[in-house]
Amino acid sequence: MEEEQLLEIMRDLTKFAPAFFVIRSKSGTPIKFELNHAQLYAHKRLEDQLKATGKVRALVLKGRQQGMSTLIQARYFHKVITQRGKKAFIMTHEAEATKNLFEMTKRYYDQLPEGLCPIADKSSQKELKFNGFDSGYSVATAGNKGAGRSQTIQLFHGSECAFWEHTDDHATGVLQAISGEPGTEIILESTANGIGNFFHKMWIAAITGASDYQAIFVPWYWQNEYRLNRGGFKLSEEEEELFDLYHSDGLSMQHLEWRRVKISDLSGDLEAGLELFKQEYPMTAEEAFRNPIDNVFINAKYVSKARKTNVESEVGLIIGVDPAIGSNDRTAIIRRRGRVAYKLQTFRNHNTMEIAGLIVNMIKAEHPVKVYVDCIGIGAGVVDRLREMGHECVEGINVARTPNDKQKFKNLRAELYWELKDWLMQEMPVQIPDSDELHGDLCGFGYKYTSNGLLQIEGKDQMKARGMPSPDTADALMLTFYAGQYSQECLCIPHTTKCLLNIVT
Repeated sequence: MEEEQLLEIMRDLTKFAPAFFVIRSKSGTPIKFELNHAQLYAHKRLEDQLKATGKVRALVLKGRQQGMSTLIQARYFHKVITQRGKKAFIMTHEAEATKNLFEMTKRYYDQLPEGLCPIADKSSQKELKFNGFDSGYSVATAGNKGAGRSQTIQLFHGSECAFWEHTDDHATGVLQAISGEPGTEIILESTANGIGNFFHKMWIAAITGASDYQAIFVPWYWQNEYRLNRGGFKLSEEEEELFDLYHSDGLSMQHLEWRRVKISDLSGDLEAGLELFKQEYPMTAEEAFRNPIDNVFINAKYVSKARKTNVESEVGLIIGVDPAIGSNDRTAIIRRRGRVAYKLQTFRNHNTMEIAGLIVNMIKAEHPVKVYVDCIGIGAGVVDRLREMGHECVEGINVARTPNDKQKFKNLRAELYWELKDWLMQEMPVQIPDSDELHGDLCGFGYKYTSNGLLQIEGKDQMKARGMPSPDTADALMLTFYAGQYSQECLCIPHTTKCLLNIVT
């Protein structure tokens, strides 16, 4: 092999792995490591972040046996043996997993051609050390509170971290041992383990922009081995809906046939088997983090459908704004034109004047029919300032007030969410932003009926108490239904009191 060709292979994991790394297949046969669809996708996301920011901070959410640990072990060991000063530390949820991951990396090392990498100065059951490169690779189990705390680490892999013990200790210990220097990497990967735990909180922070981490989800149907073709298979109504939603992303008839058999294997009860399948082999991140409440108000299937639908609409623009200050909640802004909701934006750490400034710029550029702002709390100041500036299209909405239909709803919030739900479930197609953040907010809250038979939506404090974030993006969309799904309003001309009649249909 020419030296220049070898150097090109050495620099690129997608070329180095199939050329030199050996893995054990699911049947137990040693094979060359060819990255699969899911691994190539995750690798590209990691490389894109590295190029953009100089470092990697990532969460990887996946189903069972999709090869993410295999990829990350290969990624880090490749760096350890080709770059100086790289020390990788891997933490798993249990001792057996620690043993398996180290054996995987030891196999990478043992099968390399002689002379391709430095000879290990130390090779134990938990460590490979290359003194000449000032690099190394070591593993530990999360059951040890102090694991990795005193080490200098450039590359950290947290495996199945949704199942870690002592997560608070590790969050303030080993994760703080990795500096923010260029070239450092932290990758936390796991299958989901419910909500409210360390991994779920990290995921929520990532998708809402509250951290430097990127959220990477890998659906189960990207695996070629999760397919079956026995002939005579016909889709059920539910399977037809899934095929329509996800076939453009790689879901095939063969995947759905495998899915049906797997559901049956998991449980003799169809519903129980389906719930277990969603947990172990999720289609979406929202499906992976199973909501523990039975009374979810908005069914995820309607949200998934609206995310994948394209609708054109030229009717009047309504903007919904749910303002917030501080780092815990988001200011959320979304647009809606009839059956199309679009351009969701979230902002953090903006004061009331900054939020007002954002809305002024939107009014000038987009000429909305109405801008509905939640005026409970800080929103009142935002509304007052905008009205003072002459923007009469701005209206403050107090969702805690009495509803229009006092016989059906506890408050206006319940009434507006009912309108939103009805809009999503209607026969005519509707479109919402293809956003995990919005999807999670829409499907995160429950409901109940009072003793008087009035619909009441679960409050934000109750949601936070069980580990769910404030549904800020859903609240912004909900506000756009203040005048109904389709209504007559006035088109605001910024900085004037003039209005033009505009029909929203």
